[in-house]
Amino acid sequence: MLAQTSWPGSGGTQQRVKLVAKAALPTRYGTFVSHAFSVAADASEHLALVMGDVRGGEPALTRLHSECLTGDVFGSYRCDCGEQLDLALRLIAAQRRGVLLYLRGHEGRGIGLSNKIRTYALQERGFDTVEANRELGLPDDAREYESAAAILRLLNVQSVRLISNNPKKFEALAKHGIAIHERVALPIPIRGENERYIRTKQVKFGHYRDEQD
Repeated sequence: MLAQTSWPGSGGTQQRVKLVAKAALPTRYGTFVSHAFSVAADASEHLALVMGDVRGGEPALTRLHSECLTGDVFGSYRCDCGEQLDLALRLIAAQRRGVLLYLRGHEGRGIGLSNKIRTYALQERGFDTVEANRELGLPDDAREYESAAAILRLLNVQSVRLISNNPKKFEALAKHGIAIHERVALPIPIRGENERYIRTKQVKFGHYRDEQD
């Protein structure tokens, strides 16, 4: 029987996350065990890549990675997402133990692929990422991390060494009962194409400043 768990949602409803399938996934970083999860509330699917035994006591090196087709797949320099994904997987592989949660539905901080491209057009006219979202009547950040915490609980990850520059991820995991042992820096080089994007994250979202100039 595959595992599932739930947590309180808005209006007192229960949002369920369920392990649907798992299988080995050999990659250029090494072999992970991939775990596919479904979230009942919005029919979203997330993927956990697990290396080594992450259950129980010792904090597990962990990355919550928001889906980004343009950066992760096509190597876009408008953001630093693809480079963050690559570095996080290399860090986990070097430790031979850890978890990367690939969170689907997080494209463009949760606004979706088409809207993200629409904001790119506005950024070419001088808007920053937050201003572009607001110009289109979209939220600054629509992502949720409750399901990520639920997945970690299903994997029996009790505490994490979180690979992230985003304070919201730390707050969300702590709120939902995942102990944070430490923050692991994610230094990514600033490029001319993404400097304003990175500075906006730092100024308007409070992201930590670990980048390599």
